[in-house]
Amino acid sequence: MQELTTAPRGPRRTQVNLRTILAFGVGVLGILAVIAAVLRSTTAISLSVAALLFSLALDHAVQLLVRRGFRRSLAMVVVLVLVVAFVVGIAFMLIPPAVAQGKAFVGQFPELVRNIRRSSFFQRIDGHLNLSERLQDLESGAGDVLSGAAKPVLSALGGLLSLVGAIVTIFFLAVFMLIFGGRVIRALMDELVVERREVYEAVIEKIYNSIGGYLGGLSLICAINATLTTTFLAIDRVPFFLPLGVISGMSSMVPYAGPLVSGLGISLLALATGGIWHGLACGIYFVVYGQLEGNVLGPLIFRRTIRVNPLVVTLSILFLGEIAGIAGAIVAVPAVAAVQIIVREVLAFRRQRLARTVSP
Repeated sequence: MQELTTAPRGPRRTQVNLRTILAFGVGVLGILAVIAAVLRSTTAISLSVAALLFSLALDHAVQLLVRRGFRRSLAMVVVLVLVVAFVVGIAFMLIPPAVAQGKAFVGQFPELVRNIRRSSFFQRIDGHLNLSERLQDLESGAGDVLSGAAKPVLSALGGLLSLVGAIVTIFFLAVFMLIFGGRVIRALMDELVVERREVYEAVIEKIYNSIGGYLGGLSLICAINATLTTTFLAIDRVPFFLPLGVISGMSSMVPYAGPLVSGLGISLLALATGGIWHGLACGIYFVVYGQLEGNVLGPLIFRRTIRVNPLVVTLSILFLGEIAGIAGAIVAVPAVAAVQIIVREVLAFRRQRLARTVSP
């Protein structure tokens, strides 16, 4: 028999070489650098996203005027003038009474504490929580707190100036996006492959329509909330009804959590200032209006926009609110809506491609 002999095998050569390790390391470092840059520029990202949403809302108004026969440049000027006039009018209408009522609130703070102590609701829970001593300390030390409040007042003033600067930045960014954003998008579309251009254009069009419809409907809901709440609080003789109504209207910008928190706070204030019946009336109003907004206004206004799962909305509000504060919570829903459109279009494209592959 002929014996089969095999040559001794040498050590197998591995496919992981120095170049692969270096490429992997550079990729990891690049990802970490991008994450660090995003975390360090959350303010700029929040302002840019807010300006983008505002510019989309303005562009829908511009397109409406263009369909009416206006030139685009003239339509943009008309829309911007109307926006500035609306903001200035609202400021002159709301700021003086809000400041006056705020001063009255500061002056009535000790009396407010005494009314809270005399209320039957407070007397019921005082025996269990022993709140009388704490309120007594708060009432007696109110003057010291107000006299030593220079630093918090300066901090609040700095925050107010920062807010005004952010609003001005968002406005001018939105104006530049409104003027030059279409050119940038068209230039990017021209660089794409012809076969995929229609898909990307369809995705952008769907995102544009969905976000525009969402913002328009959200503005209408905020206006309805502010009008109805201010009217009810004035009828119910709740003090500081005007700023409270404006706060309630703005709370609709944060879905789910905003109206709940504002309604609870306003009801507690009405309970403390007007008694149990006024507080109960406010609670009933906010429950009824919450059902109206969630089950009637929302579906009617947003019926032409995409529907996002409430769990996804809640998680997005939590995470974006933690990352970017109130601005992140406000842009959470349109951001998730845009991501949902992109994911749906990608999955639909993959299904179509698989169907074309299998059909032969």
